[in-house]
Amino acid sequence: MLKGFFNVPAPVNEPILGYAPGSKERELLKAALADARSKQIEIPMYIGVEEVHTEVKGKVTPPHDHQHILGKYSIGNKNHVKQAIDAALAAKADWENLAWEHRAAIFLKAADLIAGPYRYKLNAATMLGQSKNAYQAEIDSACELIDFLRFNVSYMAEIYKQQPLVSPKGSWNRVEQRPLEGFVFALTPFNFTAIAGNLPTSAAMMGNVIAMETS
Repeated sequence: MLKGFFNVPAPVNEPILGYAPGSKERELLKAALADARSKQIEIPMYIGVEEVHTEVKGKVTPPHDHQHILGKYSIGNKNHVKQAIDAALAAKADWENLAWEHRAAIFLKAADLIAGPYRYKLNAATMLGQSKNAYQAEIDSACELIDFLRFNVSYMAEIYKQQPLVSPKGSWNRVEQRPLEGFVFALTPFNFTAIAGNLPTSAAMMGNVIAMETS
């Protein structure tokens, strides 16, 4: 077991890219948009480590182009809801007992991946799925989500540092932060990628397990 008091990286706001004509980011975003529009994807439910596909499907279409189908998603029923809850609770003990710095590292890595190789794919998905322009997607699905992940890790560290200032002679006052009992249900909005990412991850990094649904 690791020993030490760990300081997480100091968070800073993710720089907003401009997507000016001729810029590298503009070309990469245009390529990601073209790729996303060129195919239809199958979106499963994720229950534990399983990808679950159902016969009943819903269509994903751009709000500005209802005739274009981006993909189809599996529609679940109450049995799938129960399976998701059971899977979350089955993972609870291992997840909440994972050292906080290891949980932090997972979400810091996620922020780096969004800032890097997945930035344009995520922005393109936001533009097509929510009818946002490049700037609106950049400040939402890229910058704000990255900031949520990095700043929340810092806030988590601050919470864990909060300890009683006084311990009477012969005693040692300590505070230990425990995850919530059961699971957290996150109902995320369809039109705000950063919130859809923040609602489940902010609770998960504190050791909670999540059942998530997007409206």
